[in-house]
Amino acid sequence: MEGIEHRVVKVNGINMHLAEKGEGPVILLLHGFPELWYSWRHQILALSSMGYRAVAPDLRGFGDSDAPDSVASYTCFHIIGDLVELINVVAPDERKVFVVGHDWGAFMAWYLGMFRPDKVKAMVNLSVPFIRFSREIKPLDAWRSYYGTDYYISRFQKPGEIEAEFAEIGTERVEKELLTDFPVLLPREKLFKRPLDEPITLPCWLSEQEVNYYVTKFQKTGYTGGLNYYRNFNRNWELLAPWAGCEIKTPAKFIVGDKDLVYHMPGLKDYIHNGGFKQDVPLLQEVVVMEGVGHFINMEKPDQITNHIFNFFRQFD
Repeated sequence: MEGIEHRVVKVNGINMHLAEKGEGPVILLLHGFPELWYSWRHQILALSSMGYRAVAPDLRGFGDSDAPDSVASYTCFHIIGDLVELINVVAPDERKVFVVGHDWGAFMAWYLGMFRPDKVKAMVNLSVPFIRFSREIKPLDAWRSYYGTDYYISRFQKPGEIEAEFAEIGTERVEKELLTDFPVLLPREKLFKRPLDEPITLPCWLSEQEVNYYVTKFQKTGYTGGLNYYRNFNRNWELLAPWAGCEIKTPAKFIVGDKDLVYHMPGLKDYIHNGGFKQDVPLLQEVVVMEGVGHFINMEKPDQITNHIFNFFRQFD
C-alpha cells in the first residue's frame, strides 16, 4: 500500500477516515459490507497511476470513521450527507467527481446520483443495481415472504442479536466466511454452511494478510455500524416516498458477477436486462455480467474492474 495517504476529515458532524493517492480528477470509491476502504486497495494504486486521484473513505460506522450509536443515524440521507460534504472537502475546485460503488457503496452511489446529480460526473457501480422498491410492500416484508426468516437481511434486523452470534464465533471466522462465501441464509443454530472446526481455504484473490487487516479493524469496532445500514431498509423506504418514480440522470455503467447472490435476488435479472433498469437510469450505457465471478468483484477481478472504470470515465475527462 505504498504511497497511499491517510487522513481524517470532519463531515456532516462525524469524523471520516479516508485513504487517497494520485493527482487529477477525483474518483470517489465507496465500499460495502463487511468491508472497508481497503477493498479498493488495487484500484487506488492502479487508478492513481492512470492520472486520477483515488479517494476511498471508510463509510460512517466502518473502520476508522465514527460510528454513531443510534440506528436512525444510518439512513440514506445521513450517508449521502456525509458524501456530499466529503466531495466538498476533497474536491473544492471540482464541481463534480467520478463515483464508483460496490454493495452498500453502490446503493448509496445511486442515491447520490438521484439527490445530487450536480456532484457526480459519471458512475460505475458494482454488484448492486439501482433497486426500484414496490410502494405496495415494505422491502423487509417482501424478502421475508420470499426467503423466510433466516434470510441474512432479516437476521440483521434486531440490534445486538446477530452481533452476539458473531461474537460467539469470533471475528476472524466470521470475516472469512462472509468474504469467501457470503450466505443468503443465516440459520440461528448453524450460521454458516461448514462446521466451525473445518478450516477455511481462502480464494486465490484473498490472502491471510489481507483478511487480517479486516479482522483487526472489525475486532476493534464490531459490526454494528455496518449492520445498521440494513436496519434502515424500511425507514429508507418511508423516507424515499417523495422520490418514487424519479430517474437517475447520471451517466452510468453497471458490472455484476454471475455468481453474485444479489444478481439472483427475485426479479432482479429481469429488471436489469429487460428494460426496467434502463428506464430508471436512462443514461445507463452498459451492463457487464462477468462469468464465474462472485460478490466481491473488485477484489476478485481487480485488473478487469480497474480497466472498466478507466475506459468508462476517460470519455468524460
